[in-house]
Amino acid sequence: MTGYLTTHVLDTARGCPADGMTIDLFRIEGEARIHLKTLVTNDDGRTDEQILPEDKFQVGVYELVFHAGAYLDATGTPPEQPRFLDVIPLRFGMSEPSHYHVPLLLSPFGYSTYRGS
Repeated sequence: MTGYLTTHVLDTARGCPADGMTIDLFRIEGEARIHLKTLVTNDDGRTDEQILPEDKFQVGVYELVFHAGAYLDATGTPPEQPRFLDVIPLRFGMSEPSHYHVPLLLSPFGYSTYRGS
């Protein structure tokens, strides 16, 4: 089995997928944080390609950085200064070659995540 990484971002305050959110992927190696890729969610709140495809997959520690503040600004969510949620980093480990799905459920004042399928 080969591993890969996907996500799905849902705007729970608006009740719809989070279209147009920028997401950065980093690999964590010791104290180093290595940027691998930047993607933007489509109209289904997913990326058009796997975040980390099978041919690039390695077990290890990774970080997805969701640019929630810019997304909330773009959707017309009334801003506060500073925004309660702006950049959301999610650090997680991938310990075996498998499908890792790391979704984000977002509202202006809270978020949750889990290992999906």
